[in-house]
Amino acid sequence: MNTTLVIMAAGMGSRFGGGIKQLEPLGPEGQTLMEYSIYDAMKAGFNKVVFITRRELLDRFNDSVIKALGGAVDTEFVFQEIDDLPEGYTVDPERSKPWGTGQAILACKDVVNEPFLVINADDYYGQKAFGAIHDHLVKGEGASGKYDFCMAGFVLGNTLSDNGSVTRGVCVVDDKGCLQGVNETGDIVKTETGAGTEAEDGTVTPLDDKSQVSMNMWGFTPEIFGELEKRFIEFLDDPDLNPKKGEYLIPTVVDQLIKEGKAEVKVLDTPDKWFGVTYQADRDLVKAALKKLVDEGCYPEKLF
Repeated sequence: MNTTLVIMAAGMGSRFGGGIKQLEPLGPEGQTLMEYSIYDAMKAGFNKVVFITRRELLDRFNDSVIKALGGAVDTEFVFQEIDDLPEGYTVDPERSKPWGTGQAILACKDVVNEPFLVINADDYYGQKAFGAIHDHLVKGEGASGKYDFCMAGFVLGNTLSDNGSVTRGVCVVDDKGCLQGVNETGDIVKTETGAGTEAEDGTVTPLDDKSQVSMNMWGFTPEIFGELEKRFIEFLDDPDLNPKKGEYLIPTVVDQLIKEGKAEVKVLDTPDKWFGVTYQADRDLVKAALKKLVDEGCYPEKLF
């Protein structure tokens, strides 16, 4: 069965403080984090890669990631545009960013016709999750009559940054290992006892650092596109929408589908430690982590 890796790489990286973080050279040979994800995905059995990015980054992609791949896998580009809206809708002149991960995935509807995995370009997920999601997508073991989706469930304590707060989708999982809801939680910081949410006054409310969280690593079938199209219009019609900053997010759509009884989402446990480049100060930590993985033999020095 054909399966596709979809990489969301259109983000603006406002907290990164300059540069294009998804194209930041971080591996021992100057590889991006994307290249490690592509290597892991290919090893797991994915045989196509679709990049969601911005048109102005296309030349940079071709000069770095595509050149590094050297034709090792089929690739395709789609573009997330701020003005890519349903007919009859317009963009607020003060809006500067696209409409979030839901709009990003919707941009793939004309090029993805098979089960697919969604990841962020600037995150390292570890090797086990790619294999688990690929196997689930190929086997298709979901409940009859429902969309059969899945996601990688990371341990919260394995996903924190040493350099600032993060936002995570804290998951509610039933005793069958199925997702019941995602609570988007911001301002999560590492603490001496594990994790907590930090308020503006500096007080910290503890969180269970063993909670499962979503890192935007989702396994979908093409049926998701029809739901995304329909719900994007509902999102834009919401009278409470902030037209300058509102975001149409994948976890919100998945949450709706679960509550409506339309989707079953299996949470696939992964013990791997996440790392990524949220802040400039993360760069050296990520470089050291990748070098360690190469030195340990998890990856070859030259990936492709």
